[in-house]
Amino acid sequence: MSVIPTRVVQSVARCNLSPRRVSSEFQARIDAGMSLRPAGELRSCPLELLSLGYSPKHKLQLFETTYYLTNAFQNEDIRFLVAYVVDASQKRRHEVAYPRIFYKDLSLVWRSASHIIRSEHENWIGKGDVEAFEEDGRSYIRSNEATTDLPLEIQTALEEVSRSRKRIPYDDDAPVWILHRGGDGHIRPFADFCRPRQRASREPRNRINAGRKIALFERANDPNSLRFEPGYAPDFERGLLETSHSHSRMYGGRVARFRILSENQLVQYLFLAGPRQVWIAPPQALTTEIMSYGVRTVDVAVDEDLCIPGYEYHYLDEFESPPELVTQIPEGFAGAPCPVDAYRADASPWLEKLPVVREFRRIILGSMHSPSPPHL
Repeated sequence: MSVIPTRVVQSVARCNLSPRRVSSEFQARIDAGMSLRPAGELRSCPLELLSLGYSPKHKLQLFETTYYLTNAFQNEDIRFLVAYVVDASQKRRHEVAYPRIFYKDLSLVWRSASHIIRSEHENWIGKGDVEAFEEDGRSYIRSNEATTDLPLEIQTALEEVSRSRKRIPYDDDAPVWILHRGGDGHIRPFADFCRPRQRASREPRNRINAGRKIALFERANDPNSLRFEPGYAPDFERGLLETSHSHSRMYGGRVARFRILSENQLVQYLFLAGPRQVWIAPPQALTTEIMSYGVRTVDVAVDEDLCIPGYEYHYLDEFESPPELVTQIPEGFAGAPCPVDAYRADASPWLEKLPVVREFRRIILGSMHSPSPPHL
């Protein structure tokens, strides 16, 4: 495996093509020999995706990867786009388009689902590669959700595409038709998700900070103990690349999004600032290799408590005996319940004590006359 190039670019916009032109262009590539390769139930008859209403209407171009996107759909769990990922860097006799499901997480970050579980007992969207951890002397694995985060450079365009029509139809079928389907408890992704990442990591120079965390807490449950590896802290003075905006009912209105380089320009951050909270999406590399799921093959390791969204899971599971607290907020830092989701609580008591959030408010929001932080 060779060293993957890196490049700093502005976020991409939708190509200036009408939905009809995008659909026609996509069909022309199929007529010229491009094949569709869904991993789900339509893998033996992939062209049915188009006749079933999943013809693309929007087009994005990042590096050598083209993303063809439908309008938005939604079901009880997610709002999503059907995406067709075409990678021109793969030198083949005929092109391949990989149908995928892109969905917006409640942290307001767009992700690419790795697989799906649908059964009598589970209904779950796969959240990427797994990592090992220990708890109470026992070893476990858990999903590393950041491995499914789509490039920061296309996040704003995906948000715009998702709002391109007012009425969003209900659809519970596309994930099953398109995605690999695992049995109950199958949290590991399938080989087509893991192998490109494994190949990239074989070259040591592709690993950010040699694969070690670039940000960690020196003491558990102490937000002030956050430390960045030298050079990897966000550069608030010179590293602001761009600002965009979106809207969220959960977060109470307008959400500003700031893409910021690290001091050594090896990593990029996305800070999100709503009317109340500021939170940080998982940082990303600047590598140009995109795999068939539309995500980077190289990721950035940080302590997970750096990237807690403004509202995070925090509720009492009354189906357990005795009832058990389920939380992803550090102990003692959960705020008021989310007004639109009873299973989540305000994480600002933790977020506002992070030194990096205080610096962001002072330097970035302060220069824009942003509202003052909440009183905690």
